[in-house]
Amino acid sequence: MIRKFERSDTERVMQIWLTGNEDAHPFIPKAYWRFNFSAVQEQILQAEVFVYEKDGEIQGFVGMMGDYLAGIFVDKKYRSMGIGKGLLACVKKNHPMFSLHVYQKNRRAVDFYLREGLFIVSKGIDEDTAETDYTMVWNQKEV
Repeated sequence: MIRKFERSDTERVMQIWLTGNEDAHPFIPKAYWRFNFSAVQEQILQAEVFVYEKDGEIQGFVGMMGDYLAGIFVDKKYRSMGIGKGLLACVKKNHPMFSLHVYQKNRRAVDFYLREGLFIVSKGIDEDTAETDYTMVWNQKEV
């Protein structure tokens, strides 16, 4: 079930965020994610967040800042079960246009977004990590 984030979800959501980033981005030092943990936690409380919950356990979440998709995160043991696709469908329903950034080396995520109808509009360098990233967009009118 997908539902709106509640403040009491914060600890579990942040656990998924941290382990998800460390797992998906082995090319970035773990210290980077740990350093940004508090700032991201504050941002999550300000963002539009939806969680996927089953049997009382949050298994994934998606965060939006306006029309910017800040991230989709699914607990490792629940990946490839349609949770990310469901969370993305929730975003598409509420945001006919949005953008996101994804690291080029995160092929699993890049391929997922391409499969789901997003397209790459530019390539750049993330200033914080010096890693190449893509700006991708969803535009319901172009599907």
